[in-house]
Amino acid sequence: MIGVVLAAGKGERLRPLTDDRPKVILKVANRPIIEYVLENLSPFVDEFLIVVRYEKEKLMQAIGDEFNGKPVIYVEQLEGEGTARAIYSVKDYIEDEAFLVANGDIYFELDGLKALIHEFKKQKADAALLIKEFDDLSHLGMVEVEGKLVKGIREKPGKISGYANLGVYAFTPEVFGFIEETGVSPRGEYEITDTLNLMIEKRKKITYAPYEGYWNDIGRPWNLLELNEYILKRYLRHNIRGVVEEGATLIPPVEIGEGTVVRSGAYIIGPVKIGRNSRIGPNCFIRPYTSIGDGCHVGNAVEVKNSIIMDHSNAPHLNYVGDSIIGEHTNLGAGTITANLRHDRGNIKVEIKGKLEDSGRHKLGAIIGHHVKTGINVTIYPGRKIGSYAFVGPGVIVDKNIPANTLVAVKQEKIIRER
Repeated sequence: MIGVVLAAGKGERLRPLTDDRPKVILKVANRPIIEYVLENLSPFVDEFLIVVRYEKEKLMQAIGDEFNGKPVIYVEQLEGEGTARAIYSVKDYIEDEAFLVANGDIYFELDGLKALIHEFKKQKADAALLIKEFDDLSHLGMVEVEGKLVKGIREKPGKISGYANLGVYAFTPEVFGFIEETGVSPRGEYEITDTLNLMIEKRKKITYAPYEGYWNDIGRPWNLLELNEYILKRYLRHNIRGVVEEGATLIPPVEIGEGTVVRSGAYIIGPVKIGRNSRIGPNCFIRPYTSIGDGCHVGNAVEVKNSIIMDHSNAPHLNYVGDSIIGEHTNLGAGTITANLRHDRGNIKVEIKGKLEDSGRHKLGAIIGHHVKTGINVTIYPGRKIGSYAFVGPGVIVDKNIPANTLVAVKQEKIIRER
C-alpha cells in the first residue's frame, strides 16, 4: 500500500503558531504532529505521498526524503481547495493498488488503522472510513451507517450525537473517477465526503471501522495542549541523557535530551519532556504536562505548568508560564507573566478567525507565535494571542490580541517636582 498524507492547509485557526509554517510541523511533545501520522501508517505502507502547498519547503525540511526507512515523495496540491482535490493530486502516483489516506493534522492510535484495513479487506469494499461516536457533532461530519455499510455523510449536523468521520480512509483507485464528478461544496471546496456520498448513490460499497481510542483533530491552539498532555501521560518514560546537577529534584517520568543541563535547585514533576541542549534552572519549578524543546532556557525563579515551549525559546527569569503555548525563537523578558484563570473561573474564550470561541477550558494562558520578544514586567491576559515577530514593550498589559509584526509600547507620564 501507499500512504497518502494531506498536509497542504494553512491552519488559519491555529494562528499565530502557523503565521510562517504549516500546522502539521507544529511540535507536540517535541515532535511534529505529522510524524505521529506517519508513524502509524508506517507498518502498512511501502512509501509515503505527502500533499503539500503552504510553506511546503519547511515541511520538506522537517521530514526529509524518508521516514522509518521508507521513501517520502512530496506532491503539490492541484489548484482548488478541499480534501477531494488534495487526494486527486496523487492520481498519477497510484497504479492498481489500494491506498490509505490520512489528514496530516490529526492524532489517532495504531489500532484504528488496523481495524480500518481489516474491514476494508474483509468487506472487499471500494472505500472505508474510520469513525468514532461523539455526543456533539457540531464541528464534525456525521456518518450514517446501516449494518456494515455507510449510507451517507452529513457535514456539521449540529449538536447531536452519532458517528463522526475521523479523516482516515482506505480507497481503491476507482475513487479518482468519482472525484472528477464531484462538484464544489457550499464552502467553495471539493470535499471527499461529497465524493463518498456520490459513490454511495452509485451503489459502491463503502464500509467503516468503529474506533474507541484517543483521537484529536488539531484545529485550535488548545488542542495542542490536550494532545501534549495525552502523549506525555501515556507514553513518556523516565530517560536522562543530559546532565543533572546535585541539588536538582526530578520526580519521574522526566525525559531530558543530550546536551541539556539541569542546574541545582530545579524542581521538576513529571511527566515533563525536555529536548536537547537546553538550560534548566537554577531554582525553577517545572510542573506536569510540560514540553520544552531543543535549545531552550528556563531560568531562575521561573514556573512552567502544563505548557508547550518550542525550540530555541526562553523564559529566563522571574516568569510564570501556565497552560500556554510559546512558539520558536521567542524570548520572555524578566517578569513576563501569563495569566491563565479568569476571576469568575469561567471558560476562557479565544478569538479564532475573527470570532470568539469557547475553549472549554477554565485554565488557558497565552498563545505566543515565533520570534516574539516581550520586555520586562509584561502581563498577558488569559487566552490572548501575540503574533509572530511582534515586540511587546516593558510594562504592557496584553488585554487584546497583538497582530504579527507589531510593536506595542506604553507611554509613561512622568511627574517631576521639588519636594
